[in-house]
Amino acid sequence: MVTTPGTAASTGVVRTLIPARIDRLPWSKFHTRMVIALGVAWILDGLEITVASAVADALTKPETLNMSSTQVGLIATVYLAGEVVGALFFGSLSDKLGRRNLFMITLGVYLFGSGLTALTLGNGAGWVFFLYVTRFIAGMGIGGEYAAINSAIDELIPARYRGRVDIAVNGTYWAGAVLGTLGTFILLGAMDLSVGWRIGFLLGPVLGLVILLVRRNLPESPRWQVMNGRAHLAEESITTIEHEVRASGRELPPVDESKAMEVKPTSKIGYLALTRVLFRDYPQRAVLGASLMISQSFLYNAIFFTYTLVLGKFYGIPSERAPLFLIAFAVGNLAGPLLIGHYFDTIGRKAMISGTYIISGALLAVTAVLFYAGALTAVTQTIAWCVIFFFASAGASSAYLTVSEIFPLEVRAKAIAVFFAIAQCFGALGPVIYGALIGDGSRPGPLFFGYLLGAAVMIAGGLVAYFLAVNAERKSLEDIATPLAVRATGRKGRTRAEGAGSPFET
Repeated sequence: MVTTPGTAASTGVVRTLIPARIDRLPWSKFHTRMVIALGVAWILDGLEITVASAVADALTKPETLNMSSTQVGLIATVYLAGEVVGALFFGSLSDKLGRRNLFMITLGVYLFGSGLTALTLGNGAGWVFFLYVTRFIAGMGIGGEYAAINSAIDELIPARYRGRVDIAVNGTYWAGAVLGTLGTFILLGAMDLSVGWRIGFLLGPVLGLVILLVRRNLPESPRWQVMNGRAHLAEESITTIEHEVRASGRELPPVDESKAMEVKPTSKIGYLALTRVLFRDYPQRAVLGASLMISQSFLYNAIFFTYTLVLGKFYGIPSERAPLFLIAFAVGNLAGPLLIGHYFDTIGRKAMISGTYIISGALLAVTAVLFYAGALTAVTQTIAWCVIFFFASAGASSAYLTVSEIFPLEVRAKAIAVFFAIAQCFGALGPVIYGALIGDGSRPGPLFFGYLLGAAVMIAGGLVAYFLAVNAERKSLEDIATPLAVRATGRKGRTRAEGAGSPFET
């Protein structure tokens, strides 16, 4: 690190190569460890949602909490509300206090809330309220994870791997769904109901405690540090990462000096200022992010939260067999991001995002016609869902990737939180609408039109992506959206060969 005397103190401008140093790194054990430690957030969310769904019937029994169906239904609503609040609250703190601080705190909040859920001891009104409070707290932790973790992963993963990694990590939600299904299926069948449902809610915290220990050794995002005026700490963080990469036997390519940039930390930005940044500086990207997040959330919530009703009402599948169909559904969702995620970095964002949305919407429309014609059975309906969501899952994951990489670093976590909240609010309409369309299962017509609506929503999202998606593949985050700290200098960093004074070189 080289300092030009007096300049940094007088201007606050820092010349940095931090982004270039991160993006030129080869894949190493460090990156694998980081992805495992951070990516568990989606596994936990999938596990939590699935466990809550699987134990819903058990909670209505007198030997457990003796809750009504309406009270049980509110558990998911309260958890969802907690996610929205947590995303907005912790998203703001992540931009202010750093990624590492927040991904430790949010996981701790989740562990606390979910652990308390298992301590719901009675079945009176007071204990039901206690259960709701604990689910809200757990939801807050997971919602905060979405904002802090997506930011950290994008900022620490080299540009050429960012798309496939982010999409694969978001897709692991469905690995959590499989774990939750298998775990509760075994627990509720092998144990007394009053014990089994509580242990079910402890599956996530046990996994979370292990991951918490791994996260303790992860560094802060050097990108966040240097853009927030902590150049010396950024240098320490990137040096630690580079040392670990070298220790794993990987050679580091030289740093491209032309990628240097000059930064000057800006004042903290709240949600009101964020709104101005989004709709004044990035209106098309704001429309893109909202469209992708809303469309995938509506489709997923509509199908996922009513699939057991469809199996039971239209195909006569008993509730105890429904988890087996969920496992198949979840495997299809998990396979998509893992098998085609790398094409988002090679073929490109625009083609893959629009393609996955439009293909999944078109396949849903075809399935709707077959459903209405009575040509499907429970097995073929599940196979159709697996194929549809093979593509839809990759598309949904790309929505999170998009909103996490197309806005400046200083507002990244808050932007993720805002679009996540918007998506969840619209997504919450799906189960209500489709539950009404399913009815008693005597008439397929209403649900047929509901499936066509879901198909149209996804195709619309794909068309928006076709026209507005950003070609972000293999590009540095700073090339996709110039940080506000760089804008504050009035110029992107010049190299020494161009005669720039260098307050700090990092």
